[in-house]
Amino acid sequence: MAEQGRSDRPRRGGSERAGASRPRAGGAKQPPAKGSDQRFRQQRGRGPERHDDRQRRDSAGRPENNRLERRGDRQRREASDRTSRPAESARPGLARRKNEPPLPEGVDSRSLHAAVRAELRSLPKELAEIVAAHLVVAGQLVDDDPELAYAHAEAARRRAARLPIVREAAAETAYAAGRYDVALSEFRALRRMTGSQDYLPVMADCERALGRPHNAIKLAREADRVGLDPALRIEMIIVEAGARRDLGQDHEARRILERAVALARPEDISPIAVARLRYAYADALLDAGKESEARQWFAAAATLDPDHETDAQQRVDELDGFMIDYDEDDEAGNQSSNEPR
Repeated sequence: MAEQGRSDRPRRGGSERAGASRPRAGGAKQPPAKGSDQRFRQQRGRGPERHDDRQRRDSAGRPENNRLERRGDRQRREASDRTSRPAESARPGLARRKNEPPLPEGVDSRSLHAAVRAELRSLPKELAEIVAAHLVVAGQLVDDDPELAYAHAEAARRRAARLPIVREAAAETAYAAGRYDVALSEFRALRRMTGSQDYLPVMADCERALGRPHNAIKLAREADRVGLDPALRIEMIIVEAGARRDLGQDHEARRILERAVALARPEDISPIAVARLRYAYADALLDAGKESEARQWFAAAATLDPDHETDAQQRVDELDGFMIDYDEDDEAGNQSSNEPR
């Protein structure tokens, strides 16, 4: 989820895992005992009833046969209530809550990765369709409207919190929306659920965003012990260097980045990961007042970033003195003035 131009946040990555189906909680309910409140007392040793015999009475002084009738009425009402409950009560998760965003019409869940659809098959069909639709919309909105994307991901999470792909959608959208406390909680849950260490860099970045750089550094040390994929290792180095800078340890941050830059080769690792590492190093050099070296490394980052996922080329232009002030309002005014009348 790297913002363009910010080098010290991990990149957002998609998940293509297929989670294993888990047994549903709960078991079959025991049927109620039949006739438990419909037993009549047997009167032994009594002669024929006379018209003046008094009825047996309960502790409140009411006739006992009336009490039994009231119990029977109550049982019938309860049975009627059970059969007349709405379908949503019997199938939780299908009804939309008032605070949930509505699903747009025509959402096509087939756009989800096949592994994601496979994970959703552990849900009942109708429920899976709702969850899938919320995941699709969340993925479509995460870059342009992360708050609304998070609302859709949370709607999916409410219905299927046991699925890793759903928890990951909640974590990713919360991170994009700046809800770092929520994102950290979800990433921790994902780590427990999947056993994967891949979430350590983004967890460390959440700690840093929450003002806890020491915790971020602890997670970086933990990542050293468990071993990460090279590209993810670069992301952790970038976050650790940012945490060091948060603590005023600028020299240590540059040392960490310089060592990593010397070892990272784009032919062995993802080029964009190396570009982000070079960008972070250039940014640290610029903060130290080393403009010439910073320009060199911004340019080196730009060569590996043809899609402009970072603003490395823009930083080079700024250092070269090429600054273009672009005003959208002025542009709109110029267009309107040039239109034929």
